Amino acid sequence: MARQIVAATGLETDLEAHMTRFGFGSQGMALLGPSSSQADLSFEDLAMPLLDSLHNFARWIARNPNDAEDLVQETYLKALRGFASFEPGTNFRAWMFQILRNTFWSSCSKLERRMTVAMDLEEEGPAVAVENETPETVLAKRSDSGLLQNAIDNLPVHYRETLLLCEVEEMSYREIAEILSIPTGTVMSRLSRARKAVRESLCGQLSTQGDPGVLRKSGTVP
Repeated sequence: MARQIVAATGLETDLEAHMTRFGFGSQGMALLGPSSSQADLSFEDLAMPLLDSLHNFARWIARNPNDAEDLVQETYLKALRGFASFEPGTNFRAWMFQILRNTFWSSCSKLERRMTVAMDLEEEGPAVAVENETPETVLAKRSDSGLLQNAIDNLPVHYRETLLLCEVEEMSYREIAEILSIPTGTVMSRLSRARKAVRESLCGQLSTQGDPGVLRKSGTVP
């Protein structure tokens, strides 16, 4: 499913264009002042390879290109200013994604945050097993990227971010749990629910197109 999601999310972007747009210039972070360095790598060395992934993630959770660019720019500024507090040897990628996500949620309304907490409480309990080959992977292989993109876009943001971190960024459950500040079991539960929602959305879209063969393969039609 990861390959189909990557295609649907349009992960490939122009790194140099983003650098220029965010004011980083042709020399990476040069326009923001001297880069901090810890151990053998500078902030630029660690952060710039993540720009495409962070921008793609921001675009999907913000659902607005301009807001996504502002979010990424603010993330890099916060990370650069706080780079001295980063502990060498720990997960820098998770640190950057966590800054971006926290920045996003700090801009959300209190109502949106309360709704996410309420959904998290509903997810408590035994972790749901996550299968590698699932009905939605069968549907995704037979569906065009537009249908899959719609299915992902319609997910609640906390399901959408979990699915993208797992399928597109190929992060481990532990890494996702660190970024989202939730237990590993909740990560598995969210991923299972997200996949189920994607499957149901694809089934609904495909049924309107009259493709019973795909639905039968997915196990949703006898």
